[in-house]
Amino acid sequence: MIHVFIGTKAQYIKTAPVMREMDRRQVPYRLIDSGQHGEFASQLRTGLGVREPDIHVGGSTDITTISGALRWSAALSLKAINKRRLTDEVFGGDRDGICVIHGDTPTTWLSGMLAHRCGLSVAHIESGLRSESLLHPFPEELIRIAVMRRAEVLFAPNDAAVANLARMRTRGAIVPTGGNTSIEAVAYALGDTEINARGPAVLTTHRVENLKNRDTMHRFVSLLETVAAQHPAVFVMHPPTESALVSLGLMERVQASGADVVPLADYAEFLTMIARAPFVVSDGGSIQEECALIGVPTLVWRKRTERADGIGDNIVLSEFDDTIIDNFLSNFDNLRRPPSELSATPSVQIVDILEGWA
Repeated sequence: MIHVFIGTKAQYIKTAPVMREMDRRQVPYRLIDSGQHGEFASQLRTGLGVREPDIHVGGSTDITTISGALRWSAALSLKAINKRRLTDEVFGGDRDGICVIHGDTPTTWLSGMLAHRCGLSVAHIESGLRSESLLHPFPEELIRIAVMRRAEVLFAPNDAAVANLARMRTRGAIVPTGGNTSIEAVAYALGDTEINARGPAVLTTHRVENLKNRDTMHRFVSLLETVAAQHPAVFVMHPPTESALVSLGLMERVQASGADVVPLADYAEFLTMIARAPFVVSDGGSIQEECALIGVPTLVWRKRTERADGIGDNIVLSEFDDTIIDNFLSNFDNLRRPPSELSATPSVQIVDILEGWA
């Protein structure tokens, strides 16, 4: 069997092209939801053209706190104790198939670990990306390294990723895919949406490395205040971000900033916001990729990034350096680029390999 084991917003978005391609070819697969973004994922599936999971293994509510994440991780980890029960309940009794995992989240590690426990092969989508720093991002870089060293199939989105995997001497088969599935995700979601700069600036932050850093969060709120004083602005609020802002006593400043504070949006709606923004500020790796494809000027709110997408073109890595940040805000108009040609189909290369397990 083929098992697709995912659970976060980004995983659904980037794995949806692969599932749609398998549906098109009538390749059977099982969809397993980890529950990491259980509630939000249910809102995503219809818009992404993804069916309901065959099984939910981690609940149906979003994991938004550290304590909640620890309980959820422990519950999934404990499933590994009884191998026979895990195999029968989660993987439908399969002991010879392949489990498709994605990216660098806790779900990535847990799904790969559980699949290997049952003797299944693991295929890692978006493999080979490295920031070259174990602490930036944390724990994502550690998860990537652990998963890439054990996976049997490594779907590498670009030449740099292929080179990283070769340098690591990974044991799995390296499969270049000619691009990241985000290309297909953006094309599917945007459709004929007009790309212009007539909307508000878009800001968002959600990475653990930022949310747990008091100084970084204070600086982000100051940046939000600066941007909102000069431009119409929208702050897209992730639930963990809201919790962090409340804990740090920053929510009143956010609400008084003049920015329009909105909850997580549907993927197509969010991409439309990006496509119409004069610029974007975000710490999301997937958002960096999407903004690079759309051509919108973007300030990446991170010290390092594992992605080269758009860097030196329309994407600027802030490094939390005031000079870089101020220069971006003063010159973002000069960074706008025409949107990329969204014609690559990495999902075809991925399903070509997966089909052998059907």
